[in-house]
Amino acid sequence: MKIKTADRKGYALITGTWSGMGREYARQLYALGHNLIVIDINQKFADEVREELEGLKANPSWRRPEVIAIGVDLALVGAAAIIAEKVGDRRVDILINNAGVLPYGDFTEYSQEEISRVMVLHNLTLVQLCNLFAPGMKERGYGYILNISSLCSWMPYPVLSVYSATKRFIKSFSRSLRVELMGSGVSVTTAYFGAVSTNLFPLQESMRKRAFRLGIMISAEQAARKALNATFRGRANVMPGLINWIFLPILPIVPKRMLHFFHKKYGYKIKF
Repeated sequence: MKIKTADRKGYALITGTWSGMGREYARQLYALGHNLIVIDINQKFADEVREELEGLKANPSWRRPEVIAIGVDLALVGAAAIIAEKVGDRRVDILINNAGVLPYGDFTEYSQEEISRVMVLHNLTLVQLCNLFAPGMKERGYGYILNISSLCSWMPYPVLSVYSATKRFIKSFSRSLRVELMGSGVSVTTAYFGAVSTNLFPLQESMRKRAFRLGIMISAEQAARKALNATFRGRANVMPGLINWIFLPILPIVPKRMLHFFHKKYGYKIKF
């Protein structure tokens, strides 16, 4: 990873830190000496992350970073305002909008509550957090924003209709925000992950090992390292995994009838 010198006064704010990618972002930034604001769905989960980080062996070359834990359900309207109140006047220099869920199933079977939670979490709260912290970054002429989209944003996925649509929104919004902030000292990076070994993909261990061997799946540690490296280099996009780049040109032109055929024939075999 490209080393980014930690500022003693600044903080990296990360959402969805209890497991998977979020926890890896927190571990890696903490190891670099960054003060952290770790956020998860409730205070218990956020405190567990803080306690793990504070229990790590101190690196004698830097002072121990501060970790602030905030428990808030980001899938509820008004979550960003709660975060703003709890963060107070702390200076957020790095914003990582990582929190997400992966709803799976026929759209006609989704409940109204499920639809609302996914769209608020992936889109509304993400945009509002950017709106809260980007102005301060712009004023100081320094800051990094990492928004998490998905390989799903490049094509319509049956049984992932709401998920892929919200990830496409993140792609469009992040690109626009990056252009707006060009020349300000604030960089916006969008990550397009395929299969990452987290609890979003509760595969059988044999299937998980096979996915790793075939290069279809990568570890959360590897994905987080590559995303942070791209962020600190000011890159617009990051898509870890060679196989993702191989399939990317194909995804937008896959015939809809072919998608429909595979969904009807094999979709019922895929369960999350």
